[in-house]
This record gives sequence, structure tokens and C-alpha cells, in this order.
Amino acid sequence: MTSSALPCLMFEGSAQAAMRLYVSLFPDSAIVSIERYGAHEQGAAGSVKRATFTLCGRTFLCMDSAVKHDFSFTPSISIFVELDDEAVVDRAFGELAQGGKVFMPLGDYGFSKKFAWLSDRFGVSWQLDLLA
Repeated sequence: MTSSALPCLMFEGSAQAAMRLYVSLFPDSAIVSIERYGAHEQGAAGSVKRATFTLCGRTFLCMDSAVKHDFSFTPSISIFVELDDEAVVDRAFGELAQGGKVFMPLGDYGFSKKFAWLSDRFGVSWQLDLLA
């Protein structure tokens, strides 16, 4: 018996752009596979039916929703990324903050020398933590 549990991010037409951004920001990250909707399938032709990518070596799934819905991402669940390179933290924060919303700007909050919490332009919530 095979089992797995993976986080899955559902977008509305921006899955590929989101994946490209995310894998460009973090080490040990890559787009692994993309399956696209065909011309006569439920989703928009060419959009992401199912994709697999890695962030910091962890596997994620994502897709473009085939149907319109009245919900999106919420900050109550986030991708928590711990990094030991301050330049990577700074760059990731800068890129993810563009067009997004910053909940806690990069700073020393006592529990971390450099921490930030934000949602990106796609609505995905991130917590970035510089490891001491």
C-alpha cells in the first residue's frame, strides 16, 4: 500500500507563474512535472491541470482550478521557510512582497533575528525565518 500527504495549492490561472517564482527564490527547488488541460477538457486549454514542484527539497502539488469558486488562500495556513542565508531571506521577502501584503515586515521579533510573514501576489501566505 502506498500513501502520501502533500500540500496542494489551487490557483485560478496563475499556477505556472507562481511555481516559476517560488522555485527561483529558494535553494533545492525545481518544477518537476506539469500536466496541462487539453482543448476539450474541463479546465482552460493549456492551464495547469496538475503540477509537482519542490521547495527546499519538499514536494508540493499545484493546479489551476477548472471551476470558479468563492474562496482563495488564507493567511491562517502558510509555507514556513527556514533559511541560513540572509541574502536569500532578503531576496525572497522582496520578491514575494511585490504585489502582496506584508503582515510582519522583516525584523527581529525576539524568537528570530530576522523573520517576516506575508502573502504574495497570488494570495499564498509565507513565513520566512533566518536560522541563527
